[in-house]
Amino acid sequence: MGALPELNEAGDLPLGVHQASLGDVIGRFGEGSMRRRAVADRLRRIYRLASATGRLRRFVIFGSFVSGAALPNDVDIFLLMDDRFDAGALEGEAAILFGHLSAQAYFGASVFWLRRLAALGGEDATIEHWQVKRDGTRRGIVEVTEQ
Repeated sequence: MGALPELNEAGDLPLGVHQASLGDVIGRFGEGSMRRRAVADRLRRIYRLASATGRLRRFVIFGSFVSGAALPNDVDIFLLMDDRFDAGALEGEAAILFGHLSAQAYFGASVFWLRRLAALGGEDATIEHWQVKRDGTRRGIVEVTEQ
């Protein structure tokens, strides 16, 4: 794992799944504006909650937070969970995190998740899918590795 690459001319990471620690991601993208610092705080909180389930296998960040956007709207996250993960057994903030609409309202984050078994085409293909933007173009994304 090395430093995250420079952004391309479109303000995105180059195509690929770039691995970095959460600290490196926040150091790179969570500074500058008050908005970026606030979103970085949300990201830290979400990572802690997802990790505390004991079932988190992969944590991926995509969208405007890991781009050159001056004011990212939120943070976009994909969580790949262990097959034994049971969202219905969660309580409190953790339960809110695993409901897409509730996570958006409460955390200001777009959170998507699957169990490993549901990753059609395999884990890597599922994660690589998040490189596709709404307009069909592709950008790089970040997979958080151990801190």
